[in-house]
Amino acid sequence: MFSDFLPFLLMVLVQAGYAGMNITSKLALDAGMKPLVLVTYRQIFATFAILPFAYFLEWKTRPKITKSIVFQILLCSLTGATGNQVLYFIGLAYSTPTIGCALTNLLPAVTFVLAAIFGQEFVRIKTRPGQAKVFGTALCVGGAMLLSFYNGNMIPVPNSGIHWNYADRMSQRNAGGQSNLVLGSILLIGSAVSWAAWIVIQTQMSKKFPAPYTSTTLMCFLGSIECGAIGLIAEHKLSAWSLSSPIYLISAIYTGVVCSALAFSLTSWCIQKKGPLYVSVFSPLLLIIVAILSWALLREKLFVGTAVGSVLIVVGLYAVLWGKDKELKLDEPIKGTEATTKQVNSFDMEMQPDASGNGTNRRASG
Repeated sequence: MFSDFLPFLLMVLVQAGYAGMNITSKLALDAGMKPLVLVTYRQIFATFAILPFAYFLEWKTRPKITKSIVFQILLCSLTGATGNQVLYFIGLAYSTPTIGCALTNLLPAVTFVLAAIFGQEFVRIKTRPGQAKVFGTALCVGGAMLLSFYNGNMIPVPNSGIHWNYADRMSQRNAGGQSNLVLGSILLIGSAVSWAAWIVIQTQMSKKFPAPYTSTTLMCFLGSIECGAIGLIAEHKLSAWSLSSPIYLISAIYTGVVCSALAFSLTSWCIQKKGPLYVSVFSPLLLIIVAILSWALLREKLFVGTAVGSVLIVVGLYAVLWGKDKELKLDEPIKGTEATTKQVNSFDMEMQPDASGNGTNRRASG
């Protein structure tokens, strides 16, 4: 019973870990930490955190690293590490943790669109699962547009009774700073597109290089160089790279170790046990946790546009997941039939008479 419950518990912990990242990162950004600096330190800490997994778990089974593999890992670093995280943290700096988590749920729909464009996914519009995926994608896009460009009235939610003085000071410090919900939302959508592109590239690369820890270590290492180069161009002052502030250091270590190394390892294990669809179902849980924490700790206000847009995105997410699940179940009998046909054909060939017409033409063994 515990073995069946363990994947559920781990995925809840992973989402809680991501929720903590959104809160600590927002506090660090409000305190003055630059997004590019935060992303660079995240890649550095993630590289050192994942390196032991790559060495001890894959050093015997790791395939040869060819020039083609290095090029694909470079593309993964540009999309999954640099593009995704730079856009996400800059978007988070301009918006709120709740909006950031809501737009993250666009990932399955955007991935479906890109995978269909590159021939990794079939629309099958004449089937109910195909229609569900298209309808779910449209809902996700509509929810994202509503959330990005419409606020509406503020929902009268009572203030939290929790008084976190540090969070209050950081919010007051950023009161006159940067805040642009439209720009932030557009950047967050761009982050989801970049992350979806990484999934498409990673899917192709994993077929030739099935060593996820090694590829992730190399991706984070290259991402450290890329983000560091971009960050140094944007931030010349050495003081901007200082981790003397406790919230800077906590946020950098937390995002790298907990949200890259640990979350990746736990998610990979759950995918092996339950499959990718099971893991995807937990995505909206992050939105709920962050919305509660943002209300309780950061005094975040909730607007009608944010709430309705978030609901549309979550409903669209589950429509896409439902369609994908039904397609997988429909494909299983077909694959089983194909495997049986191959076995029958193979058996028939083994029992064919030999050239002399005497006996059978069995395949040699040993």
